[in-house]
Order: sequence, then structure tokens, then C-alpha cells
Amino acid sequence: MKPEELRFVETHEWIAPDGTVGISDHAQHEITDVVFVELPKPGRVVKSGEAVAAVESVKAAFDIYAPVSGTIAAVNESVTKTPGLVNQSPYEAGWLFKVKADREEERNGLMTHETYQTFLKSETH
Repeated sequence: MKPEELRFVETHEWIAPDGTVGISDHAQHEITDVVFVELPKPGRVVKSGEAVAAVESVKAAFDIYAPVSGTIAAVNESVTKTPGLVNQSPYEAGWLFKVKADREEERNGLMTHETYQTFLKSETH
């Protein structure tokens, strides 16, 4: 997936048009070496902003939040077996889960890639 096609939230998760969710390249750099990933169960109903997964690195554990409300449609079992995929390929092989959104307009209200880049610059100053 191209980052330009994604929408982002301030907690550094991204969501694709098909509901695929992962963490941004910026986030995986901050987290560093991911050693464990805990994913939600398919069928779980989630609310936007709710902690639904966890990523652990050699530094610390981080909650992963649902960028939109909906139902967990699928999870990426590959990242539970090979957590480093989150670092190696945050927008492709390192995706975490898919959400079937309750309301498509919720996704449309999130930051574009360009807006997210501006947000990152403001966050580091």
C-alpha cells in the first residue's frame, strides 16, 4: 500500500480504504525492534480510539488503537509469528488487522498522509 492512499490518526495507526490497519513508518522507527504482537479476535466489535492490539519491542509495550469503529474482519497471523515484519514492512507485510467500518465517513475524517506529515513535524518541535 502506498502511504498516500492511507488515512492516519494521531496515535500513529493507519487505515487503508479496504479497512486494513497498521502502524506508520514513523511509529515503527520510534518503537524499534518489535518482538511480540498481540492481535484482536476476528468478530470483535471495536470503537474508534479503543485499544485493540499491542506491540512489544525491546524498549516497551505499546497499545494499538482502532482508527474507526466497526468489527474486526481479519488479523495478520504472520506478524504474530514474525513480529519484525512490523518494522520491515509497516505498510505491506506488517499490517495488523482489518476493520469492517460501521461508517465510511469516519475514515474519511482522518488525516491524509500529507496532513500526517505536517502533524509529525509539529509533534517533534
